Amino acid sequence: MAKGKNSTIFFCQNCGFESSKWMGQCPGCREWNTFVEEPAASGSAGGAVKIIDRERKRPFLLTEISLDEEDRLTTGMTELDRVLGGGLVRGSLTLVGGDPGIGKSTLLLQVCRNLAMDGREVLYVSGEESLKQIRLRADRIGEFNDRLKLLCENSLENIEETIRRAGPEVVVIDSIQTMFHESVSSAPGSVSQVREATGVLLRLAKGLNTAIFIVGHVTKEGTVAGPRVLEHMVDTVLYFEGDRHASYRIVRGVKNRFGSTNEIGVFEMEAQGLKEVANPSEFMLSGKPEGASGSVVVCSMEGTRPMLLEIQALVSHSSFGIPRRQTTGTDFNRVNLLIAVLEKRLGLSMGNCDAYVNIAGGIRIQEPALDLGICMALVSSFQNKPIDSKTIAIGEVGLSGEVRGVSMVQNRVQEAKKLGFTTCVIPSVSVESVKEVTGIRIVGVKNVGEAVRLL
Repeated sequence: MAKGKNSTIFFCQNCGFESSKWMGQCPGCREWNTFVEEPAASGSAGGAVKIIDRERKRPFLLTEISLDEEDRLTTGMTELDRVLGGGLVRGSLTLVGGDPGIGKSTLLLQVCRNLAMDGREVLYVSGEESLKQIRLRADRIGEFNDRLKLLCENSLENIEETIRRAGPEVVVIDSIQTMFHESVSSAPGSVSQVREATGVLLRLAKGLNTAIFIVGHVTKEGTVAGPRVLEHMVDTVLYFEGDRHASYRIVRGVKNRFGSTNEIGVFEMEAQGLKEVANPSEFMLSGKPEGASGSVVVCSMEGTRPMLLEIQALVSHSSFGIPRRQTTGTDFNRVNLLIAVLEKRLGLSMGNCDAYVNIAGGIRIQEPALDLGICMALVSSFQNKPIDSKTIAIGEVGLSGEVRGVSMVQNRVQEAKKLGFTTCVIPSVSVESVKEVTGIRIVGVKNVGEAVRLL
């Protein structure tokens, strides 16, 4: 493709694929209607990221490389350190995405405060807010020292010069969509500018051994605005989830080169900022109704952490010819499949009933271990028979109605015991693995019918 003949280039907003002409479907990611037209960048340095590091002049043996605990910085938040894999790694580039107003800037300002109080040099760069606006938020969070420096700037050239001159250990860029580079003629927030800005920041992070956070806005589909190549360039991608009108927030790692991608951190939004939730199970079960049908407690594993959740189901006679199905927090198609299993294997007639399934608290879980709990909640509401409030259900349900084993059952049972549950319904194949757990009644079931008979 000869860029000299074309004053514009077409980019795919999803994967960053370049083309000299517009196409309805992207050849790279196979998505439709994702191409946008932007001016061609002449003399841009964003095509390749050159990392200057004297240690990389010669190849090293794997046994020669030593790991030092000082390579990680503690953020002062145990929940966030867990998601990051044990702390913030020097020289890393971390992308934090989330809906507007969810609390991304508040979280990162609290991290900056903790790091500054720990004696680290921190630079907070804002392209959206003034210094006075940041100060108002900082006064709400708490006391700050002179280790934290603020900069309101949109030009990447000026930001790069400031970082090289000040030499901070941690930098926060809020947000990547507001930054622009003089060599790119397109507007800030465009595909070219976002990719160029990320390339410059990646070069700074690796070359200066500085940990950099960049904030990314999300689209209406819930993905980071800009090309998907942005997520491939960074080391860690964190998504800030939760209803902005609710009090809790969840930080979930979807990519992490330095740790697990299954961990989550739970926070509660208060007037003074975000507060860590050390026991999310107790937090999620607060307000659970007593003696109500269609309610059952399940246990989901988020990385190495078990989390107890309440599943609510409502099955009622439909006044229309086509019954309605609706889910909140879980997979819609999975619930339809489980309803079909209950109708076929147990003979329950739900074809003329509306069915609603909700995970209380607004959290979204896709784990198959919730299947047994969803089935028991549906049958409980259909028969209007409440389930014992001290009973928890764990297991995956197959198409023939069998209850299959799930991972880390012992951790789930121990979490239920810790919160005062007296009965745990689990797959029969998993009973042997939890025989060492005492103080809680273990009930093994082979199929959904045995579990439903417990009602």
